[in-house]
Amino acid sequence: MDQILSAFFFPGLLILLFARVTYNRFVALILMLGLITASAKMGYTSSFSVIIIDAFSMVIGFFLSGMMLRRLK
Repeated sequence: MDQILSAFFFPGLLILLFARVTYNRFVALILMLGLITASAKMGYTSSFSVIIIDAFSMVIGFFLSGMMLRRLK
């Protein structure tokens, strides 16, 4: 249960954080994809549904980071 809740919130929030630090949402997405890939390779993601929820959260974070970066300019 805690993996599913973490999958909903953390990838999107990390993309927002990475976009804020790098000022580029594409770099933030690539960094987040690297983190998700590394965690999947290490065995921390146990099911396919967690990966799908991670992807959904990353998409939401990607769009929110675009809105955030437009507001900063």
